[in-house]
Amino acid sequence: MSTSELITPGHLARKAIIYIRQSTPQQVLSNQESLHLQYALRQRALELGWCADDIQIIDTDLGLTAASAHQRQGFQELASLVALGQVGIILSYEVTRLSRNCSDWYPLLDVCGYQRCLIADRDGVYDPASANGRLLLGLKGQLSELELHTLRGRLTAGLFNKAQRGELALRLPIGLVRDDLGRVAKDPNREVQTRIELVFRSFLRLRSACKVLRFLNEGDLLLPRHDGFGDLVWKKPTTAAILALLKNPAYAGAFTYGRSRTTRNLAGQAITRRLPQDQWRVCVRDKYPAYISWETFTQIQAMLEDNYAEYDRNQTRGVPRPGSALLHGLVYCGACGHKMVVQYKKGTRYLCNYLRQQHGVPVCQNIPGDPVDAAVVTAFFQALSPVELDVYATTLAAQQETQRQIEHAQRQQIERLRYEAARAQRQYNQVDPENRLVAAELEQRWEAALRALKQAEDTYAQQPANARPATEQLPPELRAAFEDIGQRLPAVWRQGLLKPQTQKALLRCLIDKVVLHRLTPDCVQARIVWRGGDTTTLQVPVTTGAFADLTTSADMERTILQLATQGQSDDEIAQHLTQLGHHSPKNTQTVLTSTVRIIRQKHRIFVKRSQSHPRRIAGYLTVPQIAEALGISPYWIYHRIDNGTVQISKDADTGLYLFPDEPATLELFKRLKEGQSNNPGSLTEHQDA
Repeated sequence: MSTSELITPGHLARKAIIYIRQSTPQQVLSNQESLHLQYALRQRALELGWCADDIQIIDTDLGLTAASAHQRQGFQELASLVALGQVGIILSYEVTRLSRNCSDWYPLLDVCGYQRCLIADRDGVYDPASANGRLLLGLKGQLSELELHTLRGRLTAGLFNKAQRGELALRLPIGLVRDDLGRVAKDPNREVQTRIELVFRSFLRLRSACKVLRFLNEGDLLLPRHDGFGDLVWKKPTTAAILALLKNPAYAGAFTYGRSRTTRNLAGQAITRRLPQDQWRVCVRDKYPAYISWETFTQIQAMLEDNYAEYDRNQTRGVPRPGSALLHGLVYCGACGHKMVVQYKKGTRYLCNYLRQQHGVPVCQNIPGDPVDAAVVTAFFQALSPVELDVYATTLAAQQETQRQIEHAQRQQIERLRYEAARAQRQYNQVDPENRLVAAELEQRWEAALRALKQAEDTYAQQPANARPATEQLPPELRAAFEDIGQRLPAVWRQGLLKPQTQKALLRCLIDKVVLHRLTPDCVQARIVWRGGDTTTLQVPVTTGAFADLTTSADMERTILQLATQGQSDDEIAQHLTQLGHHSPKNTQTVLTSTVRIIRQKHRIFVKRSQSHPRRIAGYLTVPQIAEALGISPYWIYHRIDNGTVQISKDADTGLYLFPDEPATLELFKRLKEGQSNNPGSLTEHQDA
């Protein structure tokens, strides 16, 4: 029986939808009374006049928040039925069950008003098509949204206040556990502690997460991880797992909160972005037992950021790579201040193309890399020459310590696998033999544990044979260089005993950056910024495309002409210019003999008469003379001689092709050029030579 004057027979002819929702799965399990009250709305619909067959319950959104309608299929189904005109009334215990977001609430009111669909809650029945009904429902929707904001703000404030004290119980990373009293301690499993410490020590030594991964794989070592239930499992190491250890400040004893920020795009998808350290909301140090110090953690983060290879835009140096450019990641442009990239095209070159990428302007600087590298390496050796350290003993001790750590980790891993195999054996022995399903499964687990143990023992047994002593791994020259690094390293460097990656790593130990600025076409200023902040400025000669681009080209040309007229040879002139500090365009060390010869011949100073006068033989024409008379290339004639079109042989005395000096000769070649004759028959070899 209807109890509201708003309900008409037209409403009763359509469905009554009861929408049921609770915000979280925990509320579905614990707030049973609220759930019963919502399902009791079925009796309310019967009292309003709807028959039982026309009442439909939508409860597919149980456990979902009403902050958004994006993932609520039940709400979307409700809106679709209303838009199709199949719903006469929507019943909900309160408006907050339908929506806590006005952007979803008001479109539903518009559709309900257009289709003459009523909305009812525990307070009454409302008509969204009327002004009063829309006003009341709109106010309830706004209050619902405000209530959600208030609840969220209250809960967030409580969490944030607890986080500021470092007492918020967040999920701990592997290696840290929380006892029954809420206190955090290191995992009592010594193997877990040792493996985590090994990762940090290995990274500080190898300076790359990928190298740590290879180091662990070579030792056949696993990493401790959490499974989906938070239990300890041992898995093959991955780069992501290693980076997760290296980037977590909990291992430095710090409690952190708000290290990431989650936003939603237009499609409603959550996007999480990590924040830099200075934007973390809470960072309380010395709250957890630390595996490393905070200073070491900060150093590791700087190394990881510096290893990022996108140094063109992120201003990082990148990991040393096998390329021949020794200063990649260290070079800055002295004109615009941006990082310069490496281009292996026509040799090694340092290129500043940032402004070209951003604004489409020409390249700022394009500088040859080899002369710059050589000059910087020389300055590096000069800075290193006073150093007299016994690096060999330190290196040997570090290698022995690393080998000891690997053996210790492998022994711990074998001990754990033995325990797991023994436990699997006990479980198998305790099962009833008649229960074949369980016995077969336990037998497979026991066999898998034995195989893992056998593999670990074989790897450990082979390790001493594969790992040679550190003294045998170093060549005698390299060992001598380590014992007296300041004086012997340049010789070892030139002998090619060091890989490019090692050379770059050594340079980065002392050099922070190198700023290049081309002063003239043949000279680049290189300013080296050392680690301590001191600077060294060098003038580096570089190759140019032409002799005129040399700064001293006028002086060189004047000296060449003066010495050539005095009868000195090209070699003598080149040596004299080299002693004066000059160089050729394509050679930054010396003046080439070819450079002197070109300049001398350009000014028509010839050593031999044949260099200034073409060879002429009375009564005959040579190939260059015929080509000059006809305005063609001499190679065109030589090609016809080679393919047999012109049949002639060289003169025995002169070694030249000689043709009769007659008008008919030029006429026949002209006809051959114009294609009127394929074989100038009268052109024969010289008979009287």
